[in-house]
Amino acid sequence: MNYFMRTGFFLTAVMLCCRAAHAYFLDDIGITAMRATTNLDGAGIRVAQPEGSLTSDNLTWQVNPAAVNQPATKFTYTSSLGTTTNFPNAIGAESNHADNDVGNYFYGLSYGVATNVSRIDGYEANYFITNVVEVLSPITATVVNQSFTDTDTNFQSAYDTIYDNYAAQFKTLFISGAGNGGPVLPPSTCYNGISVGAYYNFNNSGSIGPTPFGGRCKPDITGISVYTSTSTALVSGAAAMLEQAALRGDGGGDTNAAFDLRTIKALLLNGAVKPADWTNANSAPLDARYGAGVVNIFNAWKQLAGGKRASIFTNTVSLNAAHPPTGATGTVAVLSGWDFATNTSSASSDAIRHYYFNVSNSVAAVKFTTTATLVWNRHYNKTSINNLNLFLYNCANSNLVLCSTSLVDNVEHLYTTNLAQGRYDLQVWKAGGSTVTTNEAYALAWEFAPPPVLAMAGGTNTVLQWPLYPAGFFVEARTNLLSGAWSTNGFSVPAITNGLNNIFLNATNAAQLFRLRKPNL
Repeated sequence: MNYFMRTGFFLTAVMLCCRAAHAYFLDDIGITAMRATTNLDGAGIRVAQPEGSLTSDNLTWQVNPAAVNQPATKFTYTSSLGTTTNFPNAIGAESNHADNDVGNYFYGLSYGVATNVSRIDGYEANYFITNVVEVLSPITATVVNQSFTDTDTNFQSAYDTIYDNYAAQFKTLFISGAGNGGPVLPPSTCYNGISVGAYYNFNNSGSIGPTPFGGRCKPDITGISVYTSTSTALVSGAAAMLEQAALRGDGGGDTNAAFDLRTIKALLLNGAVKPADWTNANSAPLDARYGAGVVNIFNAWKQLAGGKRASIFTNTVSLNAAHPPTGATGTVAVLSGWDFATNTSSASSDAIRHYYFNVSNSVAAVKFTTTATLVWNRHYNKTSINNLNLFLYNCANSNLVLCSTSLVDNVEHLYTTNLAQGRYDLQVWKAGGSTVTTNEAYALAWEFAPPPVLAMAGGTNTVLQWPLYPAGFFVEARTNLLSGAWSTNGFSVPAITNGLNNIFLNATNAAQLFRLRKPNL
């Protein structure tokens, strides 16, 4: 049965009027660093862009190739009136929203993210939902940008079901705008996709979670824009670049695991930069405004490049029993990386996979920033999800340092800026007893990073330098240690060479003090 057609379904809202993004957006979301470090540009990745109609005749939804400076040969257009590769055509009309608010930032040559995607499949959104997603009609695109919403939240459960089923069946990554204020709206509410909020001028400017039904943490992540149409396009472009990196082996030989939508989602969330007022709770792993933070593709790629690293030890405990660190002696070789694995519980036991890390620095007092993200899917035709949690234990005393234990989300997320050096056990825990399935495939991404060191290089010019990774730090200055405010005024945009940010200082006789600070948003 066609649920949406039976209920006379039509999209009731389209995100419009996005403020034009500026070049510095590409700096802030890590694109500039990526282009200075790699040749990633989305090559080989096919993407889709369903667009909602702005008129009662459902015709205005298409991207004009010339408006995004892409060749017309890359585009396919599909609606209830047919399919064509020509533009203009008789099955739809050009949309300013599709051109300027979405396409230009998703893949446009002038200021887009994934500028060399292999194919762009345009769909009229109502057709896409009822004739592709709902009926499980496979498409070739692996990243689908959806910069539209339905303001009727009563449809949330129906949207969640069809989108989760489609993603579980075909491993398609849906990246959808959360809305421009009010509650998070479908279809971005689905479990298996990525819901995108908007962040601009030091504030949230998009919809705020949790979801109207189920109380789940959405949005998952934010992009830098006044409106979510453009922020969604930025995240979609980042996902396409990360998929390209996964397929070509940047994350190691297991490209299937690296390319899986759960791994891409975990890496994007784990690489996000936290705004100053970001917060979460054990039972609510993501911030209700920002999700995991503001997308930074360079951070996500660096964690992908850390490689797939297996857990050190796996054990089971009785249902709801304590699960402190074991006596295992192995250690995960990298402090920034990922894994894709399966956890298996039983009717009588919970299952734990242990990832042991030796977190150390040459300076004993240095504290580490720690971020870890666990992602799994809602299974095909299931109304609920398996219960997985994420724990971080101090191995020296078996004390619990951090945990993420949501009962309703299929994302768990840990974050601290104050982790002392030592040996730690990062645990992926799966509940036993009555479960959706015995086995659960999951993706895990992690980063244990000391604060970068700010150095000053001499010579002809005085230069401030600090590492590109982890991204999200910036330089502030003041002239007196005891008084006056720290300021970024007068600094140029950092130049990138040999994995370093470089700021060239103007000659001055006045004393100046400098520091690195995070966040930079």
